[in-house]
Amino acid sequence: MAWPGDTTVFEVNALVWVEAWSRRLRRRLTLATLPGEAWDEVCRPGVEAVWLMGVWERSPAGVAIALADPTLAATHHEALADLTDADVAGSPYCIRRYEVDDRLGGRDALAAARAELDRRGCRLVLDFVPNHVAPDHPWVAVHPELFVHGTDDDLARAPEAYLDAGAHVLAKGRDPYFPAWPDVVQLNAFSTDTAATATATLLDIGEQCDGVRCDMAMLLLRDVFARTWGDAAGEWPAREYWEAVLSGVHRVHPGMGFLAEAYWDLEWRLVELGFDACYDKRLYDRLAGHDVAGVRAHLAAPVEGQRHLVRFTENHDEPRAATTFGPAARAAAMVVATVPGTTLWHEGQAEGHRQHLPVMLSRRPEEPDDAELRAFHGRLWEVAAGARRGEWAPASRSGWPDNPSHEQLLAWTWTAPDAATVMVVNFADRPAAGHVQVPAGFAGMLAGEPVLIDGLTGARYAQDPEEVARRGLFVDLGPWQGHILSTTHQAATALVGTSTGAAR
Repeated sequence: MAWPGDTTVFEVNALVWVEAWSRRLRRRLTLATLPGEAWDEVCRPGVEAVWLMGVWERSPAGVAIALADPTLAATHHEALADLTDADVAGSPYCIRRYEVDDRLGGRDALAAARAELDRRGCRLVLDFVPNHVAPDHPWVAVHPELFVHGTDDDLARAPEAYLDAGAHVLAKGRDPYFPAWPDVVQLNAFSTDTAATATATLLDIGEQCDGVRCDMAMLLLRDVFARTWGDAAGEWPAREYWEAVLSGVHRVHPGMGFLAEAYWDLEWRLVELGFDACYDKRLYDRLAGHDVAGVRAHLAAPVEGQRHLVRFTENHDEPRAATTFGPAARAAAMVVATVPGTTLWHEGQAEGHRQHLPVMLSRRPEEPDDAELRAFHGRLWEVAAGARRGEWAPASRSGWPDNPSHEQLLAWTWTAPDAATVMVVNFADRPAAGHVQVPAGFAGMLAGEPVLIDGLTGARYAQDPEEVARRGLFVDLGPWQGHILSTTHQAATALVGTSTGAAR
């Protein structure tokens, strides 16, 4: 597996996950003492990397700030009805030190976790937070030159946005559009010392994992940082922060993957600076808005660019997919699973969990699993991993004058020398039918065995190769239904009890 590419990443909130297994087995566990079945659970078929979110030491100062904040308290109580102060672990993005949290077992336990993943063919992804650190991070006292500074007048005028650090007034972290975050101190992206310190930190992180997900990576771009901080940032550096940092890391760890949380259509700039893949929030928004035309236009972009995107319908920052997408959740999952790029899944998503857990909590509420939905996702991930090889291309659709429902269909193909797959989903709440155009090689493969097999259900559909070549593949789908149809197929080990419409 390498980035960029068609990689599947499974996100796990590390502290919450270990706590849940500790409660299940009624003994205190760490990353080193989790049972093998826990690692089997996250290294599911089709998953190639596991993102252990939040392994670094969290800030006691950040915990105190969270406990004193009535708005956060209300949010936490809403998520966890029997909340106690002990459940508030602090934000995983309010980092006191880049050392593995003692509650997870420390650095040696993380090494054991990496070995468990490696045995199962999965890589390990960790976090890096470039924009800020906790107010009790050692750098605040020892290296104040790394931070954006304010004045006594700034502190008096806006105490919510500045920190009295003794000999210095330092700015609290923020982005250009929102007030300051109360629990973090702003690093100065224009400082060469800051870039050098970040490089050294990432070199150490790179000894412990295979890739990192960089939080809010676009905030470090020169124009964004200047817009946020103005004169307080100082003079523009000669090189972009990420150009300096990533080139330094890659000299030592050339295979280390870098994924960026990024917004505001700044993804390609980050790729040009060295990131392997960036969040595709635009696709998420269009899927959540049921914007079929927008999704289709988005996926018409050059495939090489799409391979640098991270597709998702849920992560720790977004609401649960079962809540956001409702009956469209499976259709949206089929889309992100089968297009080019990195696919990101979130623990609990496949089980249909609905309660979004604030990142400051170390315990999640009990929720029932949807066994049928879990089986669907498991089969989807496995089938998608096998299907995403060869050439990818969007597929056009056609209908007839009195039935425009083909416009609801999203379709694309993957074609390899020995196999071909066509993905079709009806992304609407009403039936749709039409012809999907397939590559010439697809119809040619049908000549030897004129049958298509749906990887999700195992259903077999007899085809007329000449008709497929002349008019396309005819599909007739109910609301939010889809097919993953292949000309070759390994016998299914677990079939999903769901109707996927008819291909004729």
